[in-house]
Amino acid sequence: MLRSVLACAAFLVAVSATGQFDEIVAAVNSNPNSTWVAQAPDRFGNFADVRMVCGTWLKGNPNHTVLNLPKLEDSQGFQARRELDDGFDVRTAFPNCTVLAKVRDQSACGSCWAFGSTETFEGRKCIAQGQDIEYSADDTAGCATSAGMGCDGGQPDSALEWISSTGVVTGGDYADVGTGTSCKPYEFKACAHHVPASAKYPACPSAEYSIRCHKSCDTKYNKTYAADKVKGGKVHSISSVAGIVTALAKGPVSVAFTVYADFPTYKSGVYKHTSGSELGGHAVAIIGYGTENGQAYWLVKNSWNEQWGDGGTFKIAKGHNECGIEEDASVIDF
Repeated sequence: MLRSVLACAAFLVAVSATGQFDEIVAAVNSNPNSTWVAQAPDRFGNFADVRMVCGTWLKGNPNHTVLNLPKLEDSQGFQARRELDDGFDVRTAFPNCTVLAKVRDQSACGSCWAFGSTETFEGRKCIAQGQDIEYSADDTAGCATSAGMGCDGGQPDSALEWISSTGVVTGGDYADVGTGTSCKPYEFKACAHHVPASAKYPACPSAEYSIRCHKSCDTKYNKTYAADKVKGGKVHSISSVAGIVTALAKGPVSVAFTVYADFPTYKSGVYKHTSGSELGGHAVAIIGYGTENGQAYWLVKNSWNEQWGDGGTFKIAKGHNECGIEEDASVIDF
């Protein structure tokens, strides 16, 4: 009897949250001044699901550490790059680096901070050195203890510092586990949060995953964990729009921003926070910029799989620090 009551309560909570998503979608899409299109998300069943994957410590969070990173704008030889009239996209600018276009899935784990930083590292390293190699967000999330606490959150600029000084091993997705193609593929399978499951995206666990540091490689991989480690590069913070534009010429830029309840409903267009309360901090990678219907935007790659948003990416208003996305940027250069 108790189990039935609990199951019913859980169902009602999910329905209520879905109703809230529907209300947001209706409000956004009925606004004639809206710059974006909303759609009830397939990935999330309720706001709690979104909070689970928002694992970035923003400024003001008690776990956040202010790093004294050198600013890119103050580095020797820095010269602001003129913005291209037709925009810029690292994926088309550097087609030989396939890692730039790949959209990953952090699953039921607040490891976005590790994904945003690791993908920034691998993309910029590929562009600088011509090595199209995918690195392990699993290694960063589990072992970069100076930067975060695995699925319980972390800080992307600190993660870049850890990668620079300690190094990160190679790693692909969950599907690569046991194949020997990389050292530490992501250990959690992509999943569906309280929405209809599929063969590709089965139901997520009822509780958030946890991750630990395992300093060993896939048993079929031909290198040891220590031998596979790659480090190096200089980490910079970025404090301006011109700095982000300039940095993009060499690859993705790691950023963090505040997620509000309307963001999970993003489908297309240029996102601007419209309604809903704060759900948490999220880390992603800016991969370009442009203008759509007169609205300047940043093009951003998310880690919620390719079925979310616009093929796993989103556009967000550029030039006035929308949701704080322009105030917490960092890169690693080689």
